[in-house]
Amino acid sequence: NRGFSKKSHTFLPKIFKKMSAQSTKERPESLQFPFLDDEDTISTVKESKTFFILRGLPGSGKSTLAQAIQDRYKDACKVISVDSYKITPLIRSTVPEEYSKVDEDLVDYCKRDISVIVLDDTHHERERLDQLFDIADKYRYKVVFAEPKTQWRLDCSQLKEKNQWKLSVEELKKMKPSLEKEFLPMYFGWFLSKRSSEILRKAGQAFLDELGSLKAFKKESKYFASAIEDPKIKIDLTSYFVKRPPGVLHCTTKYTDFGKAAGAEEYAQQEAVKASYGKGFTLSISALFITTKTVGARVELSEQQLLLWPGDADKLLPTDSLPRGSRAHVTLGCANSVEAVQTGLDLLEFVKLEKAGNKGEEVGEIGGGKLLYFGNGMWMLTLSKKIDVKAIFSGYYGKGKLVPTQSTNKRGSAFSSCTII
Repeated sequence: NRGFSKKSHTFLPKIFKKMSAQSTKERPESLQFPFLDDEDTISTVKESKTFFILRGLPGSGKSTLAQAIQDRYKDACKVISVDSYKITPLIRSTVPEEYSKVDEDLVDYCKRDISVIVLDDTHHERERLDQLFDIADKYRYKVVFAEPKTQWRLDCSQLKEKNQWKLSVEELKKMKPSLEKEFLPMYFGWFLSKRSSEILRKAGQAFLDELGSLKAFKKESKYFASAIEDPKIKIDLTSYFVKRPPGVLHCTTKYTDFGKAAGAEEYAQQEAVKASYGKGFTLSISALFITTKTVGARVELSEQQLLLWPGDADKLLPTDSLPRGSRAHVTLGCANSVEAVQTGLDLLEFVKLEKAGNKGEEVGEIGGGKLLYFGNGMWMLTLSKKIDVKAIFSGYYGKGKLVPTQSTNKRGSAFSSCTII
């Protein structure tokens, strides 16, 4: 991974200062972010679809940050400044009606697939943020929060002089508590760029298509439906794995449940996590796998990426001692009534078998790799050439439900839409 130096955790602060010496020197410290200074991050953002949600009190420097993002991404970027809609930032019981015009313009940019959309507002209300997360989900945008790093960002007496709304110290103080606390996501993870998502989806689809045509798979197809060996019939695994991830493909690091999950706050405060947020990485996909419940991609984490991996993520039982990063994966699909969390659990079952000495039965070569069968409907394609995917480390803040594919098949059977070939 090019995002980290091959040094230990203690060197992190130095690494991030080296992002792009030239551009960093030109920029005040309050405007130093990986998405402005790190070339790998910038190129990943350019091939993604991202909402940058700026948060902070009036006068804290959000508009300056918005302008810096606009300058960096130029034509690929649109800034929506709520100030220009004449909506005064205040504590209020409901989100004002005037935001409907903001959202009209936002949706227009989404429909045009603008790569970078910057939302410049205080964003101190959960209700308003939820509206934005819904739009991000609907149009497949990832979300990155950014707050100005100005020294006065929480100093209400200085902000009173700097904010254009002439808000009093008392009015600013009322908004301050909701902005002091970091807004934690449903989960942290690496979110693939639009281009990388497409590459990985295609690889996953090709794997399902080839597997469904394979004689050896048909012999064992009883795990997916009634066994069938007719060479003319292709098993339609796309209809079996009927639920697909909505929008952006991702590799979860830590499930935080908006701060309610055990260890959420501690994880979010780690130096590596804070320094990596909004930063670009290259993940290595080493294998594709299916079970009777899920289809996924196995992610091989580098030493540097493991700094973001929680210590307890690879345990099914407290007594388990699997290699760190064993559970790292990207969910590509689930069978009916199966939740996405199952993909990582399925991958751990493969790893446990490997650790116990079961390396799988070699079935042959398909689609650029070696196909292994572990029994009980568990298949893995180890790729001869790993797939590198570009991703941004961030959080997912939406409702997070898998969505059904466009299929008439309600029960997720592999044979409801057989194809004669």
